[in-house]
Amino acid sequence: MRTQITELFGLRVYTDRAVFVGNVDDVVIDVDQKKIDSLAVGALNPEIGEAKGYAGLQIPFRIIKSIGDIVIVRHIPGIFRSPGKEE
Repeated sequence: MRTQITELFGLRVYTDRAVFVGNVDDVVIDVDQKKIDSLAVGALNPEIGEAKGYAGLQIPFRIIKSIGDIVIVRHIPGIFRSPGKEE
């Protein structure tokens, strides 16, 4: 499956445990390796644990599980904590 990078902008990002993370603001490209390095995510969910107080996150492309109408990333306890839950 091929897609344009510009189609990623604005997509909502969720973990595989259905925790909303934020929206894709930008794509970081490794020009030397000719591949996507990470997604820059902004409009963060203020309840996701360690991201409190940050304006954005860079999510490494290696933890992305799926891209379609939304982006699904691997859930990492301690960073993507479910709102209202302590893990």
